[in-house]
Amino acid sequence: MPRRPGPSRAWQRMLSGRRLDLLDPTPVDVEIEDIAHGLAFVARWNGQTSGDWPYSVAEHSLLVEELFGLMQPGAPARWRLAALLHDAPEYVIGDMISPVKAAVGPAYGALDARLAAAIRIRFGLPAEVPPAVKRAIKAADRVSAWLEATQIAGFSAAEANRFFGRPDPALVAGRRIAPRPPAAVRAAYLARHAALLAEC
Repeated sequence: MPRRPGPSRAWQRMLSGRRLDLLDPTPVDVEIEDIAHGLAFVARWNGQTSGDWPYSVAEHSLLVEELFGLMQPGAPARWRLAALLHDAPEYVIGDMISPVKAAVGPAYGALDARLAAAIRIRFGLPAEVPPAVKRAIKAADRVSAWLEATQIAGFSAAEANRFFGRPDPALVAGRRIAPRPPAAVRAAYLARHAALLAEC
């Protein structure tokens, strides 16, 4: 007699011991150590980057937060924290390049949005970031993508300009991307998160 299928498992066990329900996440099951660890091991660009280490989402997030601060010098620490956490859901759902996200459709976006809201609430931010702040974070994200594309992902400047926009030369001049070991990036992410949280 064939077994009747049971309910699908929708949670993931974290190294902290938490069980995070991916379909109905709650802030109490979110730990920064899990986020930092996961993001330090998730590769941007599907791992298609030069160097001896993958360029992780944690490293990208640190760069976006730094660029956001340069582009929005008067922004309070809470919005810099939001910039650091802008890709935090990828610690459990991974990073997908834009063409794959478009092919998957709105389900990925809905999953990402639920996780992002739970993460923001966990760290004292509103569930939804104000639209102006979201746009400013996205602008920093695009500068980061341009830098990554041209320095480690094999894009020409002309290609990167077409896909990500031409960045302000002052933001990219002299800035070099050098992927680091996951343990170093994890530690840097945790330290920056702690510093920003202390300022909020």
